[in-house]
Amino acid sequence: MKTATRRVLMGPVLLLVAALLAVAAAMAPGARAAGGGLDDAAAALKKGPVYVDPRAANQFSSAQADALAKKIKDADKPVFVAVLPRTADYPPSTLLRDLRTKVGISGVYAVELGDGFNAGADPRVMSHSSVQNLVGSVKRSHYPTVSARLNSFVDTANQSANGQAPASWGGSAGSGFDTGTAIGLGVLVVVGGGGAYAIARRNRKRRAEEERAALEELRVVVDEDITAFGEELDRLDFHPGEAGADDAMRADYSRALDSYENAKSSMAAAQHPGEVQAVTQALEDGRFSLATLAARREGKPLPERRLPCFFDPRHGPSVTDVTWAPAGGAQRTVPVCAADKSRLDDGLEPLARTVRTASGDRPYWDAGPAYAPWAGGYFGGGLLPGLLVGTLLGNMMMSSDAYGADFGGMGADGGDVSGSDFNPDDFGGGFGGGFGDGGGFGDGGGFGGDGGGF
Repeated sequence: MKTATRRVLMGPVLLLVAALLAVAAAMAPGARAAGGGLDDAAAALKKGPVYVDPRAANQFSSAQADALAKKIKDADKPVFVAVLPRTADYPPSTLLRDLRTKVGISGVYAVELGDGFNAGADPRVMSHSSVQNLVGSVKRSHYPTVSARLNSFVDTANQSANGQAPASWGGSAGSGFDTGTAIGLGVLVVVGGGGAYAIARRNRKRRAEEERAALEELRVVVDEDITAFGEELDRLDFHPGEAGADDAMRADYSRALDSYENAKSSMAAAQHPGEVQAVTQALEDGRFSLATLAARREGKPLPERRLPCFFDPRHGPSVTDVTWAPAGGAQRTVPVCAADKSRLDDGLEPLARTVRTASGDRPYWDAGPAYAPWAGGYFGGGLLPGLLVGTLLGNMMMSSDAYGADFGGMGADGGDVSGSDFNPDDFGGGFGGGFGDGGGFGDGGGFGGDGGGF
């Protein structure tokens, strides 16, 4: 009886150990070499950080590749390295872009192509200027070997890159994950499962508390927006049965009322900051309906569907785009209403939407990450990071999940799967020639010159 009981109890442990052993057997070194070609390179980089085409093995040995892969995986950074021959398989002008597309994981991508070198990165993982400076410094150092060059690049990239290694890599390379370790881990998993569950539960609770606090902070601003829209409806003084009203006007009015009700009900039901995005989207829809109704009543051309005024979405749909820069930031093109356009033309500050912060009232773009879902509903996830680049909110959006707001692949963390959803300009350029008397590595065009692909 005791033997039978022991077998029953050991069954789950043995199954777990068997699974771990299967994982251990499946885990190969981080540097893999398949048959060659872009598809093989991409497939290998999904499984490990370094790929060496067999035809380039004389440039970078298997031992060197494994050591570099271990360095990257130990740092837990999304840094990808490929060593490739200069052949028709790898068109220089589109190589980085195509490799990033086929791998489909956000990160830093460095390629050694023949005797040319360059790198590209998703902006959230490493900034434009960081990649420029890093590639330029590597090229100007004239390292005598591929190994020295790649290790120099990786050493700095591991320190600078944001995000984590992709889950598909399966952990640290060369970390001694052998059969004995697998059995030990199996026992630890069974014995320590309760502790791991308690830690995960505590982390979830802390995250939930942070999100509740962010939602309450956000609720103040959203309620003000809903109230402002309700006051616009009250001032409208439109009656569906009034003289001159037609079906199109009544449809505009009905859509505006529906938007108002949807915004109120959505905010009342919101339990997560990201759900606020739907509320401000409803308000944006409602304000456009009001603008359309006003044009019909006044006999004017119907307005173009445009983004709301960047400075304060409560101003309604924008009428034009202007060039503007936040304090200490770079210029960018933003949509503005007629009133703010006039103020800017007169050299005055626009009437910006301010929110309350610990340091006093500030424009929303200088506030914390809680306002990202609020702004995303008004301006759309794909456009918002470009409008806000260089501002406090924009920087936070690029370095956090912005409480669940949907900002597309541009916002993918390092190591996240984003497929082909990325800016191709971040992986542009071609390869130059080599290290001889002709002027040194990368001269003659390089992969975007000394700056590299950006």
